[in-house]
Amino acid sequence: MRSIWKGAISFGLVSVPVKVYSATENHDISLHQVHAADGGRIRYQRRCEVCDHVVDYGDIDKAYDDGNRTVVLTEQDLKSLPAERNHEIEVVEFVPAEQVDLLRLDKSYYLEPESSTLKQYTLLRRALEDSDRTAIVRFALRQKTRLAALRVRGDVLLLQTLLWDDEVRSPTFDVLKESPRISQKERDMAAQLVDSLAGDFDSAAFTDEYQEQLRTLVEAKLEQGAALDTDATFGAPDGDDDDADVVDLMEALKRSIDRKKAPASTAKKAPATKTAPAKKATAAKKTAAKKAPAKKAATKKKASRPKAS
Repeated sequence: MRSIWKGAISFGLVSVPVKVYSATENHDISLHQVHAADGGRIRYQRRCEVCDHVVDYGDIDKAYDDGNRTVVLTEQDLKSLPAERNHEIEVVEFVPAEQVDLLRLDKSYYLEPESSTLKQYTLLRRALEDSDRTAIVRFALRQKTRLAALRVRGDVLLLQTLLWDDEVRSPTFDVLKESPRISQKERDMAAQLVDSLAGDFDSAAFTDEYQEQLRTLVEAKLEQGAALDTDATFGAPDGDDDDADVVDLMEALKRSIDRKKAPASTAKKAPATKTAPAKKATAAKKTAAKKAPAKKAATKKKASRPKAS
């Protein structure tokens, strides 16, 4: 990993120099835009509207326009801001961990200590563990003042930036002003359904199915080109949905509970809440079953095709 920033955590008179690393990464397949007619790559140019020249990224500055005047802010101007020059992660308070609203969590970063200050780093980590509190810190990163939660993850300090108050929207849904009547029987059945789906969260049991299917599509398209049969690749879409006509809430709850109780072999359709491994096994069987007919059909087509002279 490569550090993106260097600074020092300060709590009281104790200072802990750290390197900051992004704790997450994106593995999504990268797609770009092309002209549908001929596949030509679509590119965007940074063109100046005054001189009509294409401008290199290094020659671009930022500007503020109030409607009447424009002021240009150079990179040097921005670096002169006191907050930008300050590389201190200041602990402003220690709060109960449950008071940090998950909605406010934004980006996550790992903090690596310098070997010479490992003791201070470890002391802060253990103080957070022993008190079961989260440190609220303030610092500047990438031309913005950040508020963040400093917490423990294993033996590493984790910094999670927080959204400011004005960045969190308040939901205003008029429909929620109404209060529908929920019967005790409906609540009991909902609780029974919750119990049937209860378990311990294991993130490794879930995968990004869209990205997996997109990767399969790309590989199949590379191999077969325009002749790709998506039904043969993924299986034909299931047009039969027995649940589409279920409009009664009690009936929907009852069917959901019955489906969860039914053995996998007799269940008509796998529930969406199964773990990823179970899903994969079901999907593999389904794909295998669909592929065989598609293969035969392709063979028949080849046989009936006239030979090239």
